[in-house]
Amino acid sequence: MKAQNIHIKNHFSLNCKGRLLSLNQPVVMGILNTTPDSFFDGGKYTNIQSALKRAEIIINDGGKIIDIGGYSSRPGAALVSVDEELRRTVPVIEAIVKQIPDAIISIDTFRAKVANEAIAAGASMINDISAGDDDPQMIETASMHDVPFVAMHKKGKPQNMQHNPQYDDVTVEILDYFIKKKKQLKEAGLTDIIIDPGFGFGKTTAHNFELLNNISAFKMLECPIMVGVSRKKLIYESLKTSKEESLNGTTVLNTFSLLNGADLLRVHDVKQAVEAVNLIVNCNLI
Repeated sequence: MKAQNIHIKNHFSLNCKGRLLSLNQPVVMGILNTTPDSFFDGGKYTNIQSALKRAEIIINDGGKIIDIGGYSSRPGAALVSVDEELRRTVPVIEAIVKQIPDAIISIDTFRAKVANEAIAAGASMINDISAGDDDPQMIETASMHDVPFVAMHKKGKPQNMQHNPQYDDVTVEILDYFIKKKKQLKEAGLTDIIIDPGFGFGKTTAHNFELLNNISAFKMLECPIMVGVSRKKLIYESLKTSKEESLNGTTVLNTFSLLNGADLLRVHDVKQAVEAVNLIVNCNLI
């Protein structure tokens, strides 16, 4: 007898500047940080050649989206100028578009100017850790270009967000935030909105695990849900190990997220995440 799937699956698709990305089954977004100081892979992809190689690996391993970021958002990260963020990202986007023209590229930024120039260079999605809160022009920019917009929740700034974050009920507060945020984005004309609860962004390890246990609650928003726990502190702190040794823990939490409603996984290790998706799909669990 086949086990029945108790989770209701919404069928979403994203219009990435004329290319339709189906989310009928979960997809994997591969991280490409062009920063010297990102918490896990900082300094690995700071030139065009290494960034191109990373982009090819993401695609060859089954990733559907390449997420390019030029400003580290790790706790305590240093400030970066707009010009420096542009220097780190736009030439990489242009090079990937030339070498892998079918690639779907996301720009990981909270700045409207960076998003605008990245889209002009070939990006077709915006991944904003502030959901448009840190730059008043961001939502208008996303609407003008009519690209998918990842709205992530965070409390505070990267420089201070982990200084004793407090919630009465983390799930309820973040759900309430997204109910209001979705209304704001829809009224601004955005059509493809992705929700990211923001694991590790102004949350303690206990908050993060509570959110993980309640991912299915975010389905009420009727938007795709993205989960980004890849090699984060909640894993290696809980296992008393290190970020370098947290791949297995990442896969476990990615799998749990998929079973509870995640539509996108944002990861460093694309091959393993794609394998998790494929096995769960083959088991008819989602």
